[in-house]
Amino acid sequence: MVSGFQKFLLRGNLIDLAVGVLIGAAFGRVVDSFTSGLILPIIGIFGGVPDFSALTFTVNGSLFKYGAFLTSLLSFVLTAAIIYFFVIIPFNHLMERFKRQEKEAVAGPSNEEKLLAEIRDAIKGQSAGSVPPGSKSPF
Repeated sequence: MVSGFQKFLLRGNLIDLAVGVLIGAAFGRVVDSFTSGLILPIIGIFGGVPDFSALTFTVNGSLFKYGAFLTSLLSFVLTAAIIYFFVIIPFNHLMERFKRQEKEAVAGPSNEEKLLAEIRDAIKGQSAGSVPPGSKSPF
């Protein structure tokens, strides 16, 4: 039983997952601070800082704090937008560029390029062995 547990802990996937979770948590804090420190104040320039936490309503003595939910929802949407526009889109463009460069390097010359090279070489061969003066050209 202990041996199986040890194998489970030392599998590469588990370590990769742990590193991914830690980096994701750290990246989440960076994006949250970017959202609250830069994006929300920019929005605040146009209409006040969007903090809805004071919004509440009461039903039969129960207090519903829907403003805190709205603030969290706005923060989530802004965070998702920041990640999409500043991480996902640039990363996808970079990966496309690498794939194109890799494909061009691996592909080599196309069939058209090979055919044109053969024609060029054939023409060079004919001009190198030119026809002596006074004899008939094969063309």
